[in-house]
Amino acid sequence: APESLMQALEDLDYLAALDNDGNLSEFGIIMSEFPLDPQLSKSILASCEFECVDEMLTIAAMVTAPNCFLHAPPGTEEIALTRWRKFSHPAGDHFTLINVFNAFKEASANSASQCNNEKWCRDYFLSCSALRMAEIIRAELVEIMKRIELPISEPEFGSKENILSIKKSLLSGYFMHIARDVDGSGNYLMLTHRQVAQLHPFSSYYNTRRIPEWVLFHEFSISENNSIRVVSEISPDLFMELVPQYYFSNLPPSESKDILQEAINHLSPVSTMKKEQK
Repeated sequence: APESLMQALEDLDYLAALDNDGNLSEFGIIMSEFPLDPQLSKSILASCEFECVDEMLTIAAMVTAPNCFLHAPPGTEEIALTRWRKFSHPAGDHFTLINVFNAFKEASANSASQCNNEKWCRDYFLSCSALRMAEIIRAELVEIMKRIELPISEPEFGSKENILSIKKSLLSGYFMHIARDVDGSGNYLMLTHRQVAQLHPFSSYYNTRRIPEWVLFHEFSISENNSIRVVSEISPDLFMELVPQYYFSNLPPSESKDILQEAINHLSPVSTMKKEQK
């Protein structure tokens, strides 16, 4: 449909993947080397700047592979939730996925047989095939990084600096996937499409007392009761630091936009100047 095509071109333009003539920019050509959604490609390239490539490649592999969390059989839901809490990360689902992948790798290294590996996955209500697929995808992404000679930073997962760097990388690609809890009960209004969505049941924030106000989400699913999947907490200040100004200007008027505008006003002139120069 022409509307879909125009929306896709607009999104690519916001991601700096197009030049003034509508052709792929130099940045867009590098993005196209990755067999991923443009937002994910942009986040990986941003991670080179923020020095969190190792972690971003893991996130990219995990969100591209099938969902690793299995639907628990009737009567075992509470057990599954308890087991999954072992991987839960306070910063959000993207970070939880890194914990799951790293735990799977560690279990694989300590396991002498494939059967033990599958048993570990069953014990934690995880899909062994999905995690193996994530391993394959990640290895392919590493090969692409090496082929186009992009740097791969050493893993530093867990430090405050690393968590902030990952959030910056994600925001660089997913600034169009932002939502705000408008009533304190988990009803998230998406910034771009103005639709209301709830957290997906597989989210680490689901059924917890702490519901973040502002989140970045990987995808929105109408078929799954208008839910946002793979969400992590962000702050308005961090969003305004990384969002392209012309994208923000084109957002329809809303209470959320007013709150974000206040965040701009609180940014120091030095920060604003740096952003304009960048």
